[in-house]
Amino acid sequence: MEQKNLKDLLMEVAAGRADVTDAMDKINNSGFAELDFAKVDLAREKRNGYPEVIYGEGKTAEQIVGIMQVMTQNKLNILGTRISKEKFEIIKESNKNAIYFEKARCVTVTNHEIPTTETYVAIVTAGTSDMDVAEEAAITAETYGNKVERVYDVGVAGISRLFNRLDVIQGAKVVIVIAGMEGALASVVGGLIDSPLIAVPTSVGYGTSFGGVTPLLTMLNSCASGITVVNIDNGFGAGYSASMMNHL
Repeated sequence: MEQKNLKDLLMEVAAGRADVTDAMDKINNSGFAELDFAKVDLAREKRNGYPEVIYGEGKTAEQIVGIMQVMTQNKLNILGTRISKEKFEIIKESNKNAIYFEKARCVTVTNHEIPTTETYVAIVTAGTSDMDVAEEAAITAETYGNKVERVYDVGVAGISRLFNRLDVIQGAKVVIVIAGMEGALASVVGGLIDSPLIAVPTSVGYGTSFGGVTPLLTMLNSCASGITVVNIDNGFGAGYSASMMNHL
């Protein structure tokens, strides 16, 4: 435990606001909280700069609630991804501060305020159908204190729409481009900017899109320089990486 946190804890005990046994548990804490179904990594923010993120698919609402309670007790900001509206209905009963973003399928809880960057991340989509992934990226970036500018539905089928918002895209410190179908938008934008570009292939498309494999291969084989590619539909991964770049 860091000296400042230890001092604060001892002052809480001295003032009678903290139990001695609980204080000893915190002092002896190994860096994670042991639950029956999870080991919550409480030291991740200290190691990596960002707290553990709760991936909602495959977890019950009750399990998510348990993890959120531990994180709240430790004053960690919370981001949960891939969480259904049905699960959130249960989650909000135990945490009134939880906010649900339906399009992104994300839940956030702010347990301490963080400053917002002056520079921004531009999130660009080829089509409206890519917005679910885009919003996951946007909420992730915003949760970690990034200003975000959304530029949606500017794909190559009507490329004049892209040029109409090019000033916003070129002004960003980091750009996320999200596209399905053939995934060409990442290469087009990559040739027009001087900032890092994170490309996100989506599973949007007909048969030979192969659930996002076609845009994934297009992006991996782009001739435009400065493009990094994340996994299919991985808006969270793009938003997280963009945040790290934007804070440099």
